Amino acid sequence: MRGFLRHGVVTGEVPAAVLAMLYDITDDRHLPVDVRGETAGFQYAARPRHHLSETETEIDRASDAEVLGLLRACRSARDRFIVMAMARAGLRSGEVTGLRREDMHLVPDAAALGCLFPGAHLHVRRRDNPNGAWAKSRRSRPVPVDELFVLAYDTYWFERDECLPARECDFVLANLFREPLGAPMRPGALNEFLSALSRRAGLTREIHPHMLRHCFGSNVMDAGGALDEAQALLGHASPASTQVYLHPDYGRLRSAVDRVAARSLAGDSR
Repeated sequence: MRGFLRHGVVTGEVPAAVLAMLYDITDDRHLPVDVRGETAGFQYAARPRHHLSETETEIDRASDAEVLGLLRACRSARDRFIVMAMARAGLRSGEVTGLRREDMHLVPDAAALGCLFPGAHLHVRRRDNPNGAWAKSRRSRPVPVDELFVLAYDTYWFERDECLPARECDFVLANLFREPLGAPMRPGALNEFLSALSRRAGLTREIHPHMLRHCFGSNVMDAGGALDEAQALLGHASPASTQVYLHPDYGRLRSAVDRVAARSLAGDSR
């Protein structure tokens, strides 16, 4: 498009002002001599003045009903914990399978563990894990968890303790029902697990790990969480990665309008 306009200006078919309205016309006089190139004279360039932003698309999130369906279809405490870790803590598959025992601070006060973060929480840390688990963010982050998460973890740990080979595994998630028993679970195994679980639950589509993480991020924002709160919980390096969750549902929109109306009426009553 820019080439056609420049040609039109040169031939006189297009007024020069049109090109100036759409592009900033610059030259290379500000550049050092050794990077201007071999062509003699000034080199001119046209830089677009206006940029169209890409259309935002809604994220592919698992609904609360789908998460509930997955939980009901689970056949073990470990499976329920996996779903909870992604849907209620927003962990990536590599973060879930990379959790170690020392990362789980599910107590009211973790000061005795050398941790200053209050309340039940876990830590996501990047490590070189033998099972291929990888935390995407370079920065470690604490993730607060609720009572349902703690209950799911405690129930799972009783089940895990019955598998003797798993007792020696430092990873939170270990193979309990397939060989090699006691070995840390692979990130890819979560995709296989959720695919089978989705079919068992009778869902109309297959749920993947990132869809459960998106469910968590959306629920944080729908519950009134601030953008920086969601960013920290999800471990995003940039707020732009978290902005995709800014899609309030109709119920929140209705509530916002009702609050404005109530505020207006309160002002009239004065």
